[in-house]
Amino acid sequence: MNYIVFDLEYNQHFNYSNEKKRTINKHKCPFEIIQIGAIKLDSNFKTISTFDKLVKPIIYKRIHPYVKKITGITKDQLSTEKQFPEIYEEFVEFISPEKCVFCIWGGSDMKELFSNIKYHQLDSTLIPRDYIDIQSYATNQLNFTKGNNVGLSKAVEMFEIPQNNDFHNAFNDAYYTAEIFKLIYNEKIIPKTYNQQNSIRKKSTSPKVDTYRLIKQFEKMFNRNISDEEKKIIKLAYLMGKTNQFTFKAKE
Repeated sequence: MNYIVFDLEYNQHFNYSNEKKRTINKHKCPFEIIQIGAIKLDSNFKTISTFDKLVKPIIYKRIHPYVKKITGITKDQLSTEKQFPEIYEEFVEFISPEKCVFCIWGGSDMKELFSNIKYHQLDSTLIPRDYIDIQSYATNQLNFTKGNNVGLSKAVEMFEIPQNNDFHNAFNDAYYTAEIFKLIYNEKIIPKTYNQQNSIRKKSTSPKVDTYRLIKQFEKMFNRNISDEEKKIIKLAYLMGKTNQFTFKAKE
């Protein structure tokens, strides 16, 4: 059996002032894949082959500012790439013909991969549904508390894996995930089977952040007006914090 360690980067809707909201596409495919990176390992964790492809978007053709900020991917870079159906065909060829299990960092990439496949009306039976969430096992091994998943960059640091490439690149993140997988693998790690129907996200009941009041609180704290540039930094910091990539385990 082989392991396909993969990672995705995806774009999403951004409400530019001069654009109409694409509410239908946003609902059907809220996150559009713009990069797939993968490493195929054999049963002895030796690298068999690699896969690294950018994807030309057709839903959200302009890159969300936050996505551009953390990935460095630009609209010009993607303009000459193949669209998802062609890249998916190449990805299927990369996976086949051996029996494989997907390995991912967190559960979102499985969900978004199948979501994009469904949106483009492609055959999802051509790829594995069995997967291993490396993040959950790494979180346990590093003794993080339940519900406080370790971010990839923090895990790489704690496992003392050399950081030779940037994060938030699908291929680089797949590489780091594979290196962690090699370190933590044991017989207790058992694949789960992805069920797309069960992955449908329930409507969140958690409170949303009022960014207007948040900015006002900063202005009160510093006793001055917050500039537009500072507002962007505050909002970006909030979004980056939600990814959990900067979390750490407090010393007892």
